[in-house]
Amino acid sequence: MKLNLYLVGSVLVAALGGLLFGFDTIVIQGTTDRLTKAFGLSEFWLGFTVASALIGTVVGSMISGRPSDAFGRRTVLIAIAVLYFVSAIGCALPLGWYWLLFFRFMGGIGIGGASVVSPMYIAEISPAPLRGRLVAVQQFNVVLGVLLAVLSNYAISQANLGENDWRWMLGVVAIPSAIFFVLLFFTPQSPRWLIGKGRIGEARQVFRRLGTDTGNLEEEIQAIQRSFALEHHSIEDPFFRRQYCKPILLAVTIAAFNQLSGVNALWYYAPAIFKMAGASARAAMLQPVILGVINLLFTTLALAIIDHFGRRKLMLLGSIGYILSLGTVAWAFYTYAAAFRIAAEAIQAGAEIPAAVVAATGIGGMVVMVSLLVFVASHAFGQGAVIWVFISEIFPNRVRARGQALGSFTHWFMDAAICWTFPIVAAKSGGHTFAFYGAMMVLQLLWVLWIMPETKGVPLESIQKTLGIE
Repeated sequence: MKLNLYLVGSVLVAALGGLLFGFDTIVIQGTTDRLTKAFGLSEFWLGFTVASALIGTVVGSMISGRPSDAFGRRTVLIAIAVLYFVSAIGCALPLGWYWLLFFRFMGGIGIGGASVVSPMYIAEISPAPLRGRLVAVQQFNVVLGVLLAVLSNYAISQANLGENDWRWMLGVVAIPSAIFFVLLFFTPQSPRWLIGKGRIGEARQVFRRLGTDTGNLEEEIQAIQRSFALEHHSIEDPFFRRQYCKPILLAVTIAAFNQLSGVNALWYYAPAIFKMAGASARAAMLQPVILGVINLLFTTLALAIIDHFGRRKLMLLGSIGYILSLGTVAWAFYTYAAAFRIAAEAIQAGAEIPAAVVAATGIGGMVVMVSLLVFVASHAFGQGAVIWVFISEIFPNRVRARGQALGSFTHWFMDAAICWTFPIVAAKSGGHTFAFYGAMMVLQLLWVLWIMPETKGVPLESIQKTLGIE
């Protein structure tokens, strides 16, 4: 089936929600030192400041479903673009710390909403033969947004804008947010949503421009109408019941393990972690860019082979990479703790670093950097590529939306908890922190080996039967 420009353009615009999701989530990593000084934050309150957006993501992921059903996917994406824009301006020009928290929380609502609505919209406008590849554009854009965030932070940090450069780092999100807002008016409403609202004529016009699964427009519309009739018939089906116990536990577990790896603690605090390993301020801002490039490359590779290689194999390789890399990072922080501390204190005081310390931090810092590159590659190739695909496959149609919402809620809740506690724990021992994450990934490996089912190429009805769902 051939791609048409209208379909591709609509997908790319919707996927900007994913790009902003990745950008706005990670951009705060370059501001943590500045925010600590500007507002006199302790480790606890720095963690809370970073987590404020993540608390918003929990809320956004929970409340975005009903408005998207009531007003349409595109309408909610427009509202999300407004949230992103207002949040960016508010974070760049806060009247105080409380206002910064408020606007980060507002942006978090947009991030949580985008994580649910953007892929849903893309799936609903894409013909079935192209749906997998087009929905993958969303995940690619999330990772691209992460890379653009660290590149933006590095560029701004090198522009010598002074103590308030953090305002520019947080405010720059307003530019792509405004572009996202304008372009959404050139995209259609979801034809499936239009049919659900009885607006068949409008849906017919949209399908003529986007294309259909079979090429038979009227047959397509009738099939969707029958699907909605079935969904409405079972809409009151309770979610938390014994019948759905297995997929619920699988969704919660994979989402929790995703954050227990510490991956987002790394993204939010990457410059601080590299400074803990004795890096200079400039190097600490540059090294996350390298991590972002590796993240993008391995995500692209995983998305290209996930339907051929299988979900479990990617998770197995990713888990082994997690364990080896996190174990090595923990060893480096235990072994070179004294040298790292002396180097960090000397850099902060502007003093000369002893030659022996320079040699030790050179070796230890390189071990940390290479290990974190392996860690990011392992995540991108495993959990990062698998989590949302797997959760979307294990629930039956009648409760899939609620299952995805539960997985998203678990993901963002654990993200907030991990990122809030990271500065507190890492201030006491970087080794203990990464050793804990490594131990969690040992548990993930055992979960993959003994519990996780393979869903590659398996019809949804067969997956349901395997999980005991009739």
